[in-house]
Amino acid sequence: MKMFCVYVLYSQKDSKLYIGFTTNLKRRLTEHFHGHSKSTAFRRPFCLVFCEYFLSKKDAMRREKYFKTTDGKRTLKLMLKESLKDAEN
Repeated sequence: MKMFCVYVLYSQKDSKLYIGFTTNLKRRLTEHFHGHSKSTAFRRPFCLVFCEYFLSKKDAMRREKYFKTTDGKRTLKLMLKESLKDAEN
């Protein structure tokens, strides 16, 4: 069964979040961590702070889209308050 993952990375360089979507989290994280993703290479290093899996691609894409909104980012920062503190260190 194919799973769809929405994930959140914390940039230790600029203290901002990166929200993404994938079907292969291990491969995608390797790309981010090694600078093989143009959109994030200049923001390394990263720490994975959150991921959610979905059976439905549509549900995962809807969740990713929400997290990229102002309200979604606010929700993430509230949900991950302690994790984000830990990621800073």
